[in-house]
Amino acid sequence: MTEEEKENVCYDLALTDMEGHEDERMCGKWRVACGLYNYNLRDVFTWRLLKTLLMGQVCSLLICGTAVSCQYLADAKVETPMLQSFLNYAMLLLVYTTILCTRKGDRNILHILKTKWWKYLLMGVADVEANYTVVKAYQYTTLTSIQLLDCFVIPVLMVLSWFFLKTRFRLVHFVSVGVCLLGVGAMVGADILAGRDQGSTSSVVLGDGLVLLSAVLYAISNVCQEQTVKNLSRIEFLGMMGLFGTLISGVQLAVLETHAVAAIKWDFHTSLWFAVYALCMYSLYSFMPVVVKMTSATAVNLSLLTADLFSLFCGLFLFHYSFSTLYIISFVVIMVGFVMFNAIPTYTALPGSGSNEENPPEEEESSSDRLLSAGPEAQREPERRDTKRGETQRPSETPTLETLCE
Repeated sequence: MTEEEKENVCYDLALTDMEGHEDERMCGKWRVACGLYNYNLRDVFTWRLLKTLLMGQVCSLLICGTAVSCQYLADAKVETPMLQSFLNYAMLLLVYTTILCTRKGDRNILHILKTKWWKYLLMGVADVEANYTVVKAYQYTTLTSIQLLDCFVIPVLMVLSWFFLKTRFRLVHFVSVGVCLLGVGAMVGADILAGRDQGSTSSVVLGDGLVLLSAVLYAISNVCQEQTVKNLSRIEFLGMMGLFGTLISGVQLAVLETHAVAAIKWDFHTSLWFAVYALCMYSLYSFMPVVVKMTSATAVNLSLLTADLFSLFCGLFLFHYSFSTLYIISFVVIMVGFVMFNAIPTYTALPGSGSNEENPPEEEESSSDRLLSAGPEAQREPERRDTKRGETQRPSETPTLETLCE
């Protein structure tokens, strides 16, 4: 081979190598942005994901308990949503606010009230009114509308998390949310086919507006919860929520439900269902921050989409609802969407980094999360190290650019 031919071959190989690296780099950018990798199942279905899945369903079961107790109270002609909320906040006050009172230094309740009282006041207003407006909506619109519009909390949560918590989502997260909403659509379709379109239609526009308002307030409360439990403490969040929630719900109870409370015919069953509701809500408020700290408020709300399904399954035995195969399909679809959302980790953008998703900052993650974030290349790295330790690699039969151009 002459020198001129050799130079031409080197030039062609260099050009091909540059084009290949450029294509690989662009493909890598899209994979990082979208979170689309070919993972082994053992790298996706980790113990952490299973634990998150189970803990999310525990929260759904607790919400199911509140729904069943509310149904029994409604059958007994008891309509006191603010009294029910007041019992929950009073229990939080007795337990967690008392713990804050016993602490010393910066973690004491007096120091917290001096520095951040207005933040927790706004958080308490958002949480109390979210609970009240969604219950009030049942008087004006249908169950189908409430189930559909209540999902509005998820996109609002994602927007608030993007701007205030600097959480960056990948394409797969938006796709997984869409999958979960498809599952909700199947559930609502099953309700319509079964004739369970319950509720009032006296003022549908007002009822739907109350549901949307409740979704926005829930999103604000959940974002504040995530910020607090991840940066401060769960005890502080629950203690201040108990304090301000009790004050706000107590004032509303005195103003709005005095006559309704006086009209309650107290007996064993009524007292029992009040106690069940209060215990389920207290357990939910105590347990949910643990799951939020492990994952995110958005992931938790995706898992809570199955709460209506658990209520329907209970209704099959307790209230003689008719069964539909769409309920099972809906549950499976929601679970698939939830697994998709949690299989690819989100990350938090550093201050000043904007929304650059090509270079996510390094965070303290579990080994499985680092593997997921690094992609398939990280999975092959241990094999390369083993090769270097054990056996000598064979020289490549294909001439490389360096050897050809020497």
